[in-house]
Amino acid sequence: MPSVTSAGRPNCCGGAWRRRTGSLARPVQTCGSGPRRLARTLGALGAFAEGCRHGEEALRLATLEGRGATPIMAHSCLGDLYLAKGDLEYTIQVLEQGLALCHASGNRDFLRGIMADLGAAYALQGRLSEGCALSEEGIREDIRAGAQRASRVAWLSEVCRLAGRGEEAWQHARQALDLARQQKARGGEAHALRQLGAVHAHADPPDVVQAEAHFQQALALAEELGMRPLVAHCHLGLGRLYHQTGRDEQARAALTTAIDLYRAMEMTFWLPQAEAALAQVK
Repeated sequence: MPSVTSAGRPNCCGGAWRRRTGSLARPVQTCGSGPRRLARTLGALGAFAEGCRHGEEALRLATLEGRGATPIMAHSCLGDLYLAKGDLEYTIQVLEQGLALCHASGNRDFLRGIMADLGAAYALQGRLSEGCALSEEGIREDIRAGAQRASRVAWLSEVCRLAGRGEEAWQHARQALDLARQQKARGGEAHALRQLGAVHAHADPPDVVQAEAHFQQALALAEELGMRPLVAHCHLGLGRLYHQTGRDEQARAALTTAIDLYRAMEMTFWLPQAEAALAQVK
């Protein structure tokens, strides 16, 4: 896993993007499509240290190239990786600069993905009104471009859920699942299923049957695809649900699994949440 510098910054990507980007007057150029795509894929699999290495290589290549859309691609790829890991500070730093580069250059090709990821990071950090506005704008850009992605719609659902907009959260989660199945995007389908589980679990009153069914479907697919961060999220959701319904033995098992996975992948945003949930189980 990435080491941490004396400034508290991960050595693998966080410091590198800062050193190489500088100001907008000297933008960071980027991501060869190979390193960029590989970094994102590795992030989905929970191989964050390796993903950071490829993201840093993409950033190095961008710096050398120094023109066109590549700097924006680099920020998009690194921000996506950090968001998957839950490193919100670095997600926001990287994506805010990427967003500024999009606006400065007039490039809209990567604008929608950056807005969607940045909106999700804002919402997870508690900046709900900003997160909702930016996530919704990103989805509108997707619709205009005719390039909707299930994972982005699933993130919009989560942003709405965090903001207390339960009906919209359900609609977006359902839309994400339909979209993923139309596109045969199995990773997106796994994300959408987990999100439906979360929406049902946090409904008032909770729909326990639907929540458990969707979490279990998401878990099975995530395990098949090797999507370890999503596997951890599914165990966290199931553990909370089991505790809520008095199934403490199952809750302990699910939450312990989530904690082990989060710790192994150094996903320190969600780890304390899982630990707190386990502490509540008798």
